[in-house]
Amino acid sequence: MDRTAPQEWESSHFADRRNRHDGETGPVDWQSSVFELIDMRSFSNLWYWIALAVLWSTSSHWVMGVPYDLIQRARRSGGRAAEDVADLARINSGRYLYIARVSGVWAVGISGFVLSLLLVLGFFYGVEFCQAVFLLLAPMVLVALLSVRTARRYEAGGPEGEALYRLLRIHRTLVQMLGVASIIVTAMWGMWQNMQIGVLGG
Repeated sequence: MDRTAPQEWESSHFADRRNRHDGETGPVDWQSSVFELIDMRSFSNLWYWIALAVLWSTSSHWVMGVPYDLIQRARRSGGRAAEDVADLARINSGRYLYIARVSGVWAVGISGFVLSLLLVLGFFYGVEFCQAVFLLLAPMVLVALLSVRTARRYEAGGPEGEALYRLLRIHRTLVQMLGVASIIVTAMWGMWQNMQIGVLGG
């Protein structure tokens, strides 16, 4: 019986392990580690939830194009800040109404087509990416409609001073309520999807 065969196998086995340890397959291990850290699925991806938080934080801060900290400063001290709020509200309300009157039909048609496509692909065919994008974009359409509604109220009444601040504050409150509802629905659906995938994967 040849006693050198087991020794040769052991030496080759330990050599292979040493090569793997020395980084021969390092790029593969590095890529797998990155993909484990940053999950490429939408609802288990940390970056998706960061984007959702930033989106709603920005939407509630910019009230019809007017930063909310400027509105607060105008209410406290008036002066130049009050003039800036009035100018920004007038300019942005005019922009929103111009866009709604000139290309409103096209915007509604394109938005409806895109949302319908995402809805069908996401919730009927189970494409998780389309579900995630739909849950981001659909509430933003409602925010746009709220902005047009507020712009029309501004154009009709031409509020100034405290009346203007109240109009903008009501708009911000509605956007925040919509944001809270959207985040809750998205979080519940995302957890359900992750649980389903975890059960199927287990």
